[in-house]
Amino acid sequence: MELSLRRVRLTKRFPLAISRGTSTGSENVFVEIRDGIHTGLGECAPGVGSDDTLADRATEALEAFARTHELTNVRDVYDRARAEGLEAPILAGLDVALWDLLAKRAGLPLHALLGFGKPRVPTSMTVGLNPPEVTRERVPLVLRETGCRALKIKLGSRDGLDHDRAHFLAAKEAAAPFGVTLRVDANGGWSLEGARQMIPWLASEGVDYVEQPLEKDALDDLRALHEDCPLPIYVDESCQFAEDIPRLSGAADGVNLKLMKCGGITGALRIIETARSHNLGLMIGCMGESSVSISAGAALGAAMTHIDLDSHLNLAPDPAVGAELIQGVVAPTDAPGHGAQLRKSLP
Repeated sequence: MELSLRRVRLTKRFPLAISRGTSTGSENVFVEIRDGIHTGLGECAPGVGSDDTLADRATEALEAFARTHELTNVRDVYDRARAEGLEAPILAGLDVALWDLLAKRAGLPLHALLGFGKPRVPTSMTVGLNPPEVTRERVPLVLRETGCRALKIKLGSRDGLDHDRAHFLAAKEAAAPFGVTLRVDANGGWSLEGARQMIPWLASEGVDYVEQPLEKDALDDLRALHEDCPLPIYVDESCQFAEDIPRLSGAADGVNLKLMKCGGITGALRIIETARSHNLGLMIGCMGESSVSISAGAALGAAMTHIDLDSHLNLAPDPAVGAELIQGVVAPTDAPGHGAQLRKSLP
């Protein structure tokens, strides 16, 4: 097996502001693994609010790991990397590349290799925390251009609940002509008291569900909130790996898995199985990823109740091509592997 890495600066068309910070782009690392015939492709991407040194750490860690381990059995590689403390986004790049290679060797689309059909659930399109006047301008623009059928509105502003309400109402008003479903993600930006004020109000405004209302470790408060919550609660930051799920049973209605959080396809498959065994719904989301990681995530889409694979739609430009947006659904291609590839024009 031959490992090669390529660092690419990704720029967001619109900055994404959430409760933890703002991202205008990131330096992502694309992982290629060659067996002499086929090439598997993966991607390492940082999250919003994280530092911008992931590319340095990923390059060093992956080169060191490849020197000391055989990159053959994908689940073996995942377990060894987890045991040695490889950061989840770095492991995700390696794991996705190996699954892509495995599917290409089999001559199958990745979703078929994993035993899934193609997704039918449309993706949300995310609008970050903005002043209401910016929100009113941006929402129609992105909905018109993408044709997305659901809008996720980021809340949890440090400016307080009144700002959240004004931002939400601006987004709802701007989205009304498009007939989209509305969702809310607070990214842990509310207190228990704040969540108890906001969620009934959001329910009366027609919101579909609320994501990560409280800080990730506030599980006692989350359990209390969930007892009489008028909206389904999905957790994101509170769930990284499959082993986090048992403690969430009875505290939430579902979990949002992300390849960059759980270390790729292998970690995602374990979350899917564990969440199902605890009667929790499933959502797949993304971080600052291109069509490479989005295409890998789309291969899991048929297992999801909700889908948030939209980060590639906010890149200027997307350095890759892959899964297509068809009537609001991020649809995998029929090519072997996850179907994504880097554009030839990359430096």
